[in-house]
Amino acid sequence: MKLWGGRFSKETDKLVEDFHSSISFDKRLYKQDIRGSIAHARMLGKCGIISTYEAEQIISGLEAILKELEEGKLEFSQDAEDIHMNVETLLIQKIGDVGKKLHTGRSRNDQVALDVRLYLKEEIVYIIQLLVKLEKTLLDLAQKYINTIMPGYTHLQKAQPVTFAHHCMAYWEMFYRDIHRFKDAHKRTDMMPLGSGALAGTTFPLDRNMVKEELGFEKITRNSMDAVSDRDFIIEFNSAAAILMMHLSRFCEELIIWSSDEFRFIEMDDAFSTGSSIMPQKKNPDVAELVRGKTGRVYGNLVTILTVMKGLPLAYNKDMQEDKESLFDTIDTVKGCLITFTPMLATITVKERIMKEGARGGFGGATDVADYLVTKGVPFREAHKIVGELVAYCISKGIDLEGLSLEEYKDFSPAIENDIFEKVNIENVVAKRNVAGGPAPEQVAAHINTARKLLNEI
Repeated sequence: MKLWGGRFSKETDKLVEDFHSSISFDKRLYKQDIRGSIAHARMLGKCGIISTYEAEQIISGLEAILKELEEGKLEFSQDAEDIHMNVETLLIQKIGDVGKKLHTGRSRNDQVALDVRLYLKEEIVYIIQLLVKLEKTLLDLAQKYINTIMPGYTHLQKAQPVTFAHHCMAYWEMFYRDIHRFKDAHKRTDMMPLGSGALAGTTFPLDRNMVKEELGFEKITRNSMDAVSDRDFIIEFNSAAAILMMHLSRFCEELIIWSSDEFRFIEMDDAFSTGSSIMPQKKNPDVAELVRGKTGRVYGNLVTILTVMKGLPLAYNKDMQEDKESLFDTIDTVKGCLITFTPMLATITVKERIMKEGARGGFGGATDVADYLVTKGVPFREAHKIVGELVAYCISKGIDLEGLSLEEYKDFSPAIENDIFEKVNIENVVAKRNVAGGPAPEQVAAHINTARKLLNEI
């Protein structure tokens, strides 16, 4: 007989048993479920709702069950439906009827909300740790390649030269924002719902703050109906995860392009590459491609929970059982990607000479020539037109701006003097962009120093 079966005159159909059960996936919450139950039992005893002796019996039984589960001596039952009923059933088997008092003053509705919040808090902290490790890797790369010039792109067309360090620091900023999105999500996950009951609290004089303190929550939830029906914290986590995966995917796309023979800006380490079953020469960036591909499943998980929740009336509905598989998959996917992506990035070979040669093409100094003309008194729009004509001329001659003679320059504008060659020198083009946030090595070094301080504050 089910622990809730008193109302029913028939056994649950086997088809419903299988369809209804969640133990196959929510069993990963067993530590949190037992931890929450121990705190609840201790509070029941302190408040005199059950005797202190009974509370101690329940706590000892739960601790023994936890130990046996971790040693692989116990198995969960499909018939017990979910992790909550499994733990309670095991407890009753172990300590007898006193185990039936554990569920006093609570519902599976507030219990599952507690378990998921406990679990997600731990996972967010771990994901932030993984992100900090990635950020440190980016800082090390930026420091090492602070003078390595490469082309910057807009529309995937060469635009202006930057440095590889500056490019890395752009991603550092993206992942730094991700860290703070997860920290914000943690704040709203850090609320203790136990004591909300099924939706309307309980008549027992529970000490919710005692449970909050024991379980390490910052606050208790303020509304019992919201507490059991709220999954915003899962939605927010999945949203932060989707944005993180978008950033990882963008970076992977660039690493994949850069490692191609057409670019040859980098080479992936052999340990993070794979070969072809038919083409012996191939070295494929499969890790980066997989991270890029796994972004789609994280997006899908966000849409799943949004869709599950969009039409639900207050308070708890069984639809909400569908929150966990997508959440667990997102957690596993994000962790797996970060754990693999960071060492892959740390071991790339940066081909500095090829990057610099790539920056010489594409007329990256064209804007500098226009700015130069402006300093000579030429209006910017006129200067823009002159340089456009210069570029067209260079294309027709198969040369770049550094290859023009002074006479050729003067044919387009008499304002141009011999100092023009200093302006179009590729190192100077980068170094002169010495504005805060710019790619000049001096500014990137300052950015790296600031970034290290910010990481230390996390």
